This record gives sequence, structure tokens and C-alpha cells, in this order.
Amino acid sequence: MTATLKVLCATLALSLPATIASTESHVDPAIQGAITARQSHMRLYAHNLGALGAMARGMVEYDAERASAAASNLLALSQLSQGSYWVPGSDNSSVEGTRALPAIWANIPDVVEHAAALTAAAESLAASAGTDLASLQAGMGAVGGACGACHRAYRQSE
Repeated sequence: MTATLKVLCATLALSLPATIASTESHVDPAIQGAITARQSHMRLYAHNLGALGAMARGMVEYDAERASAAASNLLALSQLSQGSYWVPGSDNSSVEGTRALPAIWANIPDVVEHAAALTAAAESLAASAGTDLASLQAGMGAVGGACGACHRAYRQSE
């Protein structure tokens, strides 16, 4: 077998599972895109919260510059328009691969209030996280509370 033929066979073998998976999906691409966008947004929250939480719990040394940057990132994320992430039909009873409960779409004003609480908590944290460890620790509770309140109401537990 020639080298070119071996490469071609390997490429086809590796691409087959992806091809099968993409042809089996019956989810509207717009809905899947919205789910992917909001899950990516949540991963960015988690990434920054993880860095801050590790410092707050003493798992890593407090670094004012890193704390300030992560807190600023949380604030920026909380201020991004997320309306296009939450399209009807992208809940966990309509499609697989999401933990968003249908209750979100029945309670949009409450969801908006939760989002505003997160932004307010993130603003406070961004203003203080780079000051010192005690200020970082003090600000983490409000951010965690805002995230948790929305998740308890509108996200299926694992």
C-alpha cells in the first residue's frame, strides 16, 4: 500500500465517526448554535471563577493582577447580551445536551433579575478583587450566590 493510500485510509477512518454523528443530529442548527454559545459563555464564567476561587480558598497564592483580570472578565461576561443564547426550543425537554430547564422561558423577568444581580456582584468584585485577599474573599460570596440562585431555579442538577 502506498503512503498516499495509507494517509487517505487513515483520514477516512478518522472522519467517519464525525460524519455519522453530524448526519444523525436532528437538532435545528440555530438551536444547537444557541446552546453551544451559552454553554461556552458558562465555561468562561467557570474558568474565571475557578481562578478566583482557588485564590480565595488558599489553593493558589493570591495574585492581585490575576484576581483583577479574572474579576474584570466576569464583569465583561455578565454585561454581554445573551438574548440570542436562549431561543425557545433549546431547553432540556426539547433537545439533548443541555441542562436548561423549560422554566426559563416561562419566567424571563426573573431570569433578567438574576442576571442583573450577577452583574452587580461582578461589578463589586471587579472593583475590589485586586486590592487584597480579604477583599477578593468578601466579593466571592455575592457572585457565587447570584450564580447559584439562577442555577438552582433554571438548571437541571447533574
